[in-house]
Amino acid sequence: MTAGGLVQLGLYVAVLLALVKPLGWYMARVYEGRPCGLDRVLGPVERLLYRLAGVRADDEMRWTTYAWALLLFNGLGLAAVFALQMLQSALPLNPQQFGGVKPDLAFNTAASFVTNTNWQSYSGETTLSYFTQMLGLTVQNFVSAASGMAVLVALIRGIVRRSTGQQEIGNFWVDLTRTVLYILLPLSLVLAVVLVSQGVVQTFGPYQQIELLQPMHVAADNWSSSNVQPHGTHNAGETPAPRWTQTLAVGPAASQVAIKQLGTNGGGFFNANSCHPFENPTPLSNFLEMLAILLIPAALCYTFGRLVGDTRQGWALLAAMGLVFLPMLALCVASESRSNSALRSFGGAVAAVGVDQAAGNMEGKEVRIGAVNGALWATVTTATSNGSVNSMHDSLTPLGGLVGLWMMQLGEVIFGGVGSGLYGMLMFAVIAVFVAGLMVGRTPEYLGKKIEAFEMKMASLVILIPPLLVLSGTAAATMTETGRSAVGNPGPHGFTEMLYAFSSAANNNGSALAGLSVDRPFYNIALGLAMLTGRYALAAAVLAVAGSLASKKTVPPSPGTLPTHRPLFVILLAVMVVIVGALAFLPALGLGPIVEHLMFNR
Repeated sequence: MTAGGLVQLGLYVAVLLALVKPLGWYMARVYEGRPCGLDRVLGPVERLLYRLAGVRADDEMRWTTYAWALLLFNGLGLAAVFALQMLQSALPLNPQQFGGVKPDLAFNTAASFVTNTNWQSYSGETTLSYFTQMLGLTVQNFVSAASGMAVLVALIRGIVRRSTGQQEIGNFWVDLTRTVLYILLPLSLVLAVVLVSQGVVQTFGPYQQIELLQPMHVAADNWSSSNVQPHGTHNAGETPAPRWTQTLAVGPAASQVAIKQLGTNGGGFFNANSCHPFENPTPLSNFLEMLAILLIPAALCYTFGRLVGDTRQGWALLAAMGLVFLPMLALCVASESRSNSALRSFGGAVAAVGVDQAAGNMEGKEVRIGAVNGALWATVTTATSNGSVNSMHDSLTPLGGLVGLWMMQLGEVIFGGVGSGLYGMLMFAVIAVFVAGLMVGRTPEYLGKKIEAFEMKMASLVILIPPLLVLSGTAAATMTETGRSAVGNPGPHGFTEMLYAFSSAANNNGSALAGLSVDRPFYNIALGLAMLTGRYALAAAVLAVAGSLASKKTVPPSPGTLPTHRPLFVILLAVMVVIVGALAFLPALGLGPIVEHLMFNR
């Protein structure tokens, strides 16, 4: 890796850390209901929304009511997105006259965007109308992200409140509204304007026809913007037809790109995602989009510290995440900065295949982006439940792919999704203090609340459900003909593609290895169910913990209390995350990326 690559990595981390405190402070004031600046402008809008919805902002909810409100709201969103896809041929803002989406794909996409996963078994520019993209997908980008942040705030209230006796943890509708109105909308508006200034498209106009500098030859009945063939080539048995124009897909992309990154939603307006110059045209847009992915998850750590009355607790959680994130980033960058071992194997000389690999493993990467930024994005997007890409993960080296795969399999708690990553990490913190309590022979406690059997059961569910979904789904795919027939790369890499798909779905990430043909009923339904279970079973368990903790009295610290803001606990927490991930997935990883690495480097 060059000095320039190191500077890019260092600048990214430095800017991210510099923004953690101011944004975290602002979000804490939003959730405390204190003046935050924007309340002078948006306060009347907030109060109007409550009146229209019949919501009383000062009404508290028990954790069960909060959970049902979450499920009801997201269930309605699931039905709405499904209906929009099925009926889009009869709806407006459809300049390309796309037809309705088939039911299994519509279910998969609806489940994906409602759960903040944004897994895509389709190509956006050839499947969905502008109306579906905006009213269906972009709206869910906002409210699915806000739902995760609302659950986190409810958990924090359960931790900080003294005994309420009623397990009250706030009001879901208020938390959802304030998150969208004061946090996600303003940040997305600013980022969208900047992205438009960089060349990200934002238009309601139809797709554009452009003239080519030289004719392209394709089959006469098989012309599209995605299958252009060089001059002089055509499919066997077909008469080549010269074409002098090409269709360029456009649309309201910038508005969706902004919230997809800030809300750790991921996905792409275009099939090529942030590899596409219309989504990510310049070095500045690339940097800002990567920064946006980690911005809110990192800043929420400081928000947590402010809300619990001890900012050291937030910095400790952020440090634990960094202890895992930075080594994995270093491994991915180092792997992708090396030459491709498969190419080196041809006679032991690069010249044998005519490929200059001085820039590292550039297969599947944009030359304008490079190996370092491709590896950085790959690590960032899998550390969070984002899933967007600026390079093709299927082309990563085996170890580079292993990084992304394992970051998801850790439970999406190393930053993770907005809200969901931090509440997942807090469940690991519950387990860590329980283990520490066993070591010293006393009842464990976290931030003044005793951790007892109920909290441990719920935390265990949060930790164990994703591996169960991933491993059982992968097993079903490998054991059935319909699952195996979708694999385009037999052997260890094909197994990795299936493992990656279910790891991405169950942990609500959304990235994929392109060699797996998932647009078929088996994968659409199986992955959709994994997304829904991985999101809402965990959220319900977290809310149960919040309600239980809210009903408990605060225990004052004593000489035997484990300090949860010191380096010892930070290390213990990071080790717990790594050990759980290793125990659950090391055998499966050994059958996929690890053996593939050994095969290419023997």
